[in-house]
Parts: sequence; C-alpha cells; structure tokens
Amino acid sequence: MEVSNPASQIIPLSEWKERETQYVEAMRAITVPMRERRSRGEKHPVDDFLNTYYSFPLGRLERWHPGVGVVLEDDEEHEFKEQFYRRESGVVFADPGKLSDKGRTRITWILRLLELTQARRPNLACHGLHEWAMVYSGADVRHRESAPLRISQAEIDALVSSRPMCCTHFDAFRFFAPDAAAFNKISPTLLTREENEQPGCIHTNMDLYKWAYKCSPWVSSELVRESLDLAMTARKIDMRASPYDLSEYGYGAIAIETPEGRREYEREQHALYLNALPLRAKLIAALRHILDA
Repeated sequence: MEVSNPASQIIPLSEWKERETQYVEAMRAITVPMRERRSRGEKHPVDDFLNTYYSFPLGRLERWHPGVGVVLEDDEEHEFKEQFYRRESGVVFADPGKLSDKGRTRITWILRLLELTQARRPNLACHGLHEWAMVYSGADVRHRESAPLRISQAEIDALVSSRPMCCTHFDAFRFFAPDAAAFNKISPTLLTREENEQPGCIHTNMDLYKWAYKCSPWVSSELVRESLDLAMTARKIDMRASPYDLSEYGYGAIAIETPEGRREYEREQHALYLNALPLRAKLIAALRHILDA
C-alpha cells in the first residue's frame, strides 16, 4: 500500500486504539479532579497551577494524537480533523503539509529557543527565591486563598533583600513584587528570552510542557504527557521551596531560608535538570522532523 506520507509501518487499529485509551485514562486522572475542584470553587496551589498558568484546555489535553511521521490504520468513525490530518487508502496521518505559515513560524521559534537553552550550562544558584520575591512586602500574596504563609512577612522580606537573586525566567520575574525586582541581577523580558533561558531553571524545565502542547497535534500526545509529568514534578519542587505552608496538601517544605534547605533545593533542581535534558532533546528532534517533513 502506498501513501503520500512516508513511514516505516502502519500501526494497526487495535494497537493505536489501546495507546489512545491508556493516554486518555492517564490524562483524566489529572483533569477530572481539576474539574471537580473547579465546580466546588476550590483551588489547589500545586496541581491547578498547570491549568491556570498554562492555557491548554483540559479537553484538548485529553485528546490523543500520534504526531507527525506515524501512519494509522483508519477508523472511519474516529474524528480526525481535516485541518491537520489526511485520510487515504485506508490510513490516516497528521499531514505536515497542512501546517500553516503561522504554525511553522511558531514551531521554528520554539525550536530555536529549545536548542539555545539545551546548549547552555545550567545555573543552579537561584534557590527558588522567585516565589519569595513575588510576595515581598506582602503586596500580593498570590496563593493566600489556598495556602497560608509558613513564615512571617518580615522574615520573607529579610531573606529577599539579603540573598543574591539571579532569576533568568521572564514569566517568573514579571510576577516579582515591584520593590523586589531591583534585587535581581538581570531584568529578563519577553524579547530577551532567547538570551536568558537556561536549562537549570525550574520554570524553563516546567515550560517544556507549554512548548510541547503549543506544537500539538504535530507532536505526539505521549510527548505532551512526558512534559506534563516533568512540569508537575517541577511545580512540586517550586512550591515546596516557597514561603507557603503546603502541609495540608501533603508536601513538606524545602526551607531555603536555611543552608540545609538551599542544599536540598540544589539537589532537587539538579535532578530535574538531568531529567529535562533528554526530554528537551526528544522535543527538539520532533520539531526538526515536523519542519523537515
């Protein structure tokens, strides 16, 4: 059988249906509790962050896609949007020829950012102070409704003003309290993102999820899921090192106000960095494949 999309094999209907089922079940284990909390007006300072800071709709997250380069035995009853997919000769596949100019530009920019980030040495000296800088002076305690502070405002302010700050991530820095921004060694902006992002940053590694879903459905849902798993791990580290008390949610603090806590944070940050490297490499390879297809 000849099709216009080159691939080494055609995945049988039963096989890809099983992959789809496993993926959807895994995602619903995350999305259903989010929807239930939302219906009750509850907020989770760790888990819900992935649906407030990030903008990928839960319904789209639950939808499985094989990614470019995979040919499926067709199921005529299954919805494959014509905007992305081509059906012919009993098979169906994501057709990169349908990628819009805007989509190609977006993927090209994301690929460049990931490649630049991957090539840099990690900076593991920030100790998660960005969450502390966000509540400096008590002007805007972002998670006040879902978690109390575990340390006094005076102690938070003293730590922020006394420790060197080196946040390189624009989407973390832009939430700094105005009076805390001046303590940071640099002032990252949206336009300088390519110059500043580095692979040791908790938020940069968390953002692999964002870059993966922004390239959906051209990248596989399995890759989106891997990046989501890493983002959830990163978020737990992020919030455990914050000045919030998360004991109600089962999380112990990484007390970065102490030397022992800072060493613990560095260990967690380094482990996350090592786990992110191969995942970023996979995403880079996938984006290159999409653009070259």
